[in-house]
Amino acid sequence: MANVVEFYMEMPPVTRVYTTACVLTTLAIQLEFVTPFQLYFNWDLIVRQYQFWRLVTSFCFFGSFGFNFLFNMIFTYRYCQMLEEGSFRGRRADFVYMFLLGGILMIICGIFVQILFLGHAFTMMLVYVWSRRNPHIRMNFFAALTFNAPYLPWVLLFFSVLLGNNTMVDFLGIACGHLYFFLEDVFPHQPNGIRLLETPRWLKYLCDEPQLEFVPEDERPGGMEWGAQEE
Repeated sequence: MANVVEFYMEMPPVTRVYTTACVLTTLAIQLEFVTPFQLYFNWDLIVRQYQFWRLVTSFCFFGSFGFNFLFNMIFTYRYCQMLEEGSFRGRRADFVYMFLLGGILMIICGIFVQILFLGHAFTMMLVYVWSRRNPHIRMNFFAALTFNAPYLPWVLLFFSVLLGNNTMVDFLGIACGHLYFFLEDVFPHQPNGIRLLETPRWLKYLCDEPQLEFVPEDERPGGMEWGAQEE
């Protein structure tokens, strides 16, 4: 039990919060505290009956406990963690900002597309961003396919087709991930390009750890060199 707690506490904070929310949401449904009908994405209920929690809960349910839930949670945890500890290391506010932007994009798309739960699409977005930022990593899918990381979202899309899942969810995640990657990693480096996704200062204040200001040694108070011999 101690090892489980230690593993949980060692998870990076954003990954820990999101995966915990997903597990607790699924557990609450399994224990019949709530039902999926109270949590799914429904814009009319959000706007007309002020059920704002659906904006969050629609990202936290991957289905009942089983293979599909386990498969999605492994991917969510793995790629969320690798992003947070990789390209977003030391940039927690930027990572949270990506969460917010991705969620807003999917909510806007969800208004026009009939998608009840957005968690799988969000996972696909995380996978896409990670894969594009690690283009040279070789992947092995179920010991059957070997390919470079940028092909991973498309392999997962093909896998969804084989399982008969709704591929619109995968396309939504890939599209949102591509838009974020283009605006954050590609467009700013183009001629006359600018960074459009600058993280707000208030979010950095809330999420990032305060940085200690560096003071040159000769300007630090109490500059006596203890133990030095006087000439």
